[in-house]
Amino acid sequence: MISMFAASVVITTKNRREDLCKSIVSALQQTFPLEILVMDDASTDGTAEHVKRHFPQVQVHRSEVSLGYIVQRNRAARLAKSGIIISMDDDAIFSSEFVVGHTLREFDNPRVGAVAIPFVDVNRGPSIYQCAPQAEKLYAIYSFTGTAHALRRDLFLKLGGYRENLIHQGEEEDYCLRLLDAGFITRCGRSDPILHFESPRRSFKRMDYYGARNKILYAWHNVPWGQLPMHLAGTTFKSAIYTFKPDRLLTRLCGIGNAYASIFSGQIRRRPVNRKSYRASQNLKRNGPQSFDKIEALLSKTKRPQPLITCES
Repeated sequence: MISMFAASVVITTKNRREDLCKSIVSALQQTFPLEILVMDDASTDGTAEHVKRHFPQVQVHRSEVSLGYIVQRNRAARLAKSGIIISMDDDAIFSSEFVVGHTLREFDNPRVGAVAIPFVDVNRGPSIYQCAPQAEKLYAIYSFTGTAHALRRDLFLKLGGYRENLIHQGEEEDYCLRLLDAGFITRCGRSDPILHFESPRRSFKRMDYYGARNKILYAWHNVPWGQLPMHLAGTTFKSAIYTFKPDRLLTRLCGIGNAYASIFSGQIRRRPVNRKSYRASQNLKRNGPQSFDKIEALLSKTKRPQPLITCES
């Protein structure tokens, strides 16, 4: 069955009703027909009812208990009806009506599994992130940011989606490495940017805890045995000294401790990628976006994928 939608826009939310409405309006203004899914992570401010009343064309899926946005994005992928999922935070908007259309055209190469959509952290400055260095070339990037990315739904589901044991943060780089290991790249986008208005209600304590924890789990899950000891040692040290503010340092140390406790208890399974994929990923992390022809030889020798059919421009 062919979907009538060009793409599925997924917006995860919790208790940010006003911000969410701005995101929805910007999605409805896109030039292509979109399926819009709002994943309400147990909001208590009447978000679900408000969206249903004012935006009846939007699908709202509310959880009675908070599951976290990683789980919610996995749920959305299973519910979506189109081949492309565009994910954004509830405190972000499309800067123009052409963002989705331009992003869909980025999947013209069959080796593109995800697109890092350009974005601006408006409250921090005017810099545009995740933008291709040259518009006429295909560039691979290390990872995308959760508030601004697009995915091939078929690959996402085939690879198992995001690892839900990460709970909060770090799922993007974990997925992009597994994507690279399967023979697909995350592409630098060339569209108009998404504008991210970082909410003041973000929990930085939670981000410190899971940020440090999940760096360790990323290594244990993915890094080949030969590179694991050095990677783990470096990651542990860098995560611990990320900040010397006493309360934040303690929070990060607790996150690191939780990660190692989970590993030693046998709760975290290892599924390391091959060494070529790991080296390619680390090269992208150190050196920034690389032209596709420079890393193509390092991609997994899987059966050549078929081009993804997207709507005409």
